[in-house]
Amino acid sequence: MPRLTRRGFLGTATGVGGVVALGTPSALAAPRTTADTTDSGAAVGTVTVTPSDPRYLDLTQRGYNARFVARPDQIRLVHSTAQVVAAVQEAVTAGARIGVRGGGHCLDGLVDDPGVRTLIDMSEMNAVGYDAARRAFSVQGGATLAQVYRTLYLEWGVTIPAGDCPTVGVGGHVTGGGYGPLNRKYGSVVDHLYAVEVVYVDASGTARSVVATRDAADPNRELWWAHTGGGGGQFGIVTTFWFRSPDATGTDPAGLLPKPPHSLLKTSTSWAWTDLTQADFTRIVRNHNAWHAANNVPGTDYDTLNSALLLYNYVQGAVSLTAQIDGSLPNSQQLMDSYIGAIADGVSTAHATTAHSTPWLKESLKDHYDTGIYNRGKFKGAYLRKGWSDAQLAVLYRNLSDRTYTGHGGAILFSYGAQVTTVAPDATALAQRDSMLKANFLTYWTDPAEDDRHVAWLRALYQDFYAATGGVPLPDGDADGSYINYPDPDLTDPQWNTSGVPWQTLYWKGNYPRLQAVKKKWDPKNVFHHALSVTAS
Repeated sequence: MPRLTRRGFLGTATGVGGVVALGTPSALAAPRTTADTTDSGAAVGTVTVTPSDPRYLDLTQRGYNARFVARPDQIRLVHSTAQVVAAVQEAVTAGARIGVRGGGHCLDGLVDDPGVRTLIDMSEMNAVGYDAARRAFSVQGGATLAQVYRTLYLEWGVTIPAGDCPTVGVGGHVTGGGYGPLNRKYGSVVDHLYAVEVVYVDASGTARSVVATRDAADPNRELWWAHTGGGGGQFGIVTTFWFRSPDATGTDPAGLLPKPPHSLLKTSTSWAWTDLTQADFTRIVRNHNAWHAANNVPGTDYDTLNSALLLYNYVQGAVSLTAQIDGSLPNSQQLMDSYIGAIADGVSTAHATTAHSTPWLKESLKDHYDTGIYNRGKFKGAYLRKGWSDAQLAVLYRNLSDRTYTGHGGAILFSYGAQVTTVAPDATALAQRDSMLKANFLTYWTDPAEDDRHVAWLRALYQDFYAATGGVPLPDGDADGSYINYPDPDLTDPQWNTSGVPWQTLYWKGNYPRLQAVKKKWDPKNVFHHALSVTAS
């Protein structure tokens, strides 16, 4: 199936075949709804795949978590905004619930929901280019981070501060307020989001498309704002993102987005579980969290440091710290040695460290998250404003050191903060701006017959861990709620969330009423929804 080239995409990006004006809703343009053309003139029509089609299995098993498999009546492979408009209109007219898939990395069943009857697959809309009219880089909604990193860097020497998993789709990652290795230096990826093109459904049931920007005078600015952390699949379907840093000037594309490091100094430090005592486990985590608390400010030599403390359980063999820093800094090795030393300070268990240098793009295109046959999972999240308590560390050690638990479980602490903290909580829908770390509690396994056992293990760990705050990470304390891209429907269940705090507050804090207003205006018929979607005010 041919697809749009970069040049072909940019020929229609600013107007989508001449039917979308900046910031202005446009009606469905019938002549462009079923086929578009590449530069060669070849027709690229919407592809419809039904359960009898041999391609159906590939398209329904693209998800990251094998616990959830889509079973729609049809999958629509689209190639342009006009085709998305047409596919949405047909589903609305038929009364078919819509789901949308970008990269396929949703950790829970938000996309692969049995209620979805029409699944719109964006994967063929993946062009990346420069839009001179908007003075911004354009990225179609089906692109993966790998595609974005490669094209932006090789052609212009720039990047966006997004995640470290190259197979993640831009659509859900950006709209959920994604983060990654360059956040401490350049802030959140949504801080560089200039505009979005969104296919939505109005009160009359008509599918339309609109471009919304961060420009103060744009009457559709609130729709842009909702896509800076409100989460995907909530207000419509984003067909195009445009990126330009807020302080960028001039017209040279090479100066409009951050430049990544030329190279990275990478290290991996590990402590074997066979040697690890509870005192040393506790010391490692305390040291790690204390370092991040002391370095949660921008403008230091550690701006480019990114790390993940991998608190994996006993069956996986070790607790590990992976870290990277700008390898072109003259004192990069000294900085890294000091960082590792701070984490290992006072730990009697011996550790082993390996180090190597690697080009930035080569490292960014590596897939660190292929779990192989361990493809069934349960996930929970949290933001950290302060370190974990002694009681929490005791819960974590008790569960992770249990030699009878055979799932690949644990918690990962990811670097965050620094430049992220310079943006006001209401400037974007991403409200958690003063946190220093993000936590991902997780477990993986292989056998579908053991789903209940492994889900129960993680639920119990998380509930015990946050026992002092009703089983959840309450906002504005030591924790700061959770991260919508680590979706956890348990937060909606009073059996697991006994705090009395609504789950919406855990994800969006005080920004939720504003998101509700956007939902009411742009999706009044609630066409786009899932288990953790915003509801109209």
